[in-house]
Amino acid sequence: MFVHQVDEKVSLRLVDLGDAEELFKLTDASRDHLRTWLPWLDKTKTKDDTVEYIKFSKKLYAENKGMNAVILYNGEMAGVAGFNELDWTNGIAYIGYWLGADFTGKGIMTRAAGALTNYALGELGMNKVDIRAAEHNRGSRGVPERLGFTQEGRIRSGEWLYDHYVDHIVYGMLKDEWMK
Repeated sequence: MFVHQVDEKVSLRLVDLGDAEELFKLTDASRDHLRTWLPWLDKTKTKDDTVEYIKFSKKLYAENKGMNAVILYNGEMAGVAGFNELDWTNGIAYIGYWLGADFTGKGIMTRAAGALTNYALGELGMNKVDIRAAEHNRGSRGVPERLGFTQEGRIRSGEWLYDHYVDHIVYGMLKDEWMK
């Protein structure tokens, strides 16, 4: 099982079925906060929906196609971060993440995403890490910006968000850039 201690306060652990209740409670408590930028909130209405997400995540991991980890902050579940996709053919890891409302503004996600970038480019041998965020989601966009990622472009109408499209801004980090 993947477990990674990022620093004295932040760690990542592969999401597991035993996390379903706590993860659903975190999602439910942060529903309004998360719904602004994440399209799956209306499909996550019960603990059983979270169980299905965890099963899907475990399947991705078993097939070496992705990895989702819970973020622990001082031992408390704070959110999820991981690789939405691992593109082995092109050597690209696509990072996705979210934090519960009570955990924002503490630098947690920047540290978690930095650790995932290290893992992808070092341990997994990927050549590139890709992070995408909605154009007006300043919190999410700040993560790759603080980590020194390059803004590579815009995907127009990149995501349907309940009743409208949002553009995505694409950030990339190449292995040789990160290792400097």
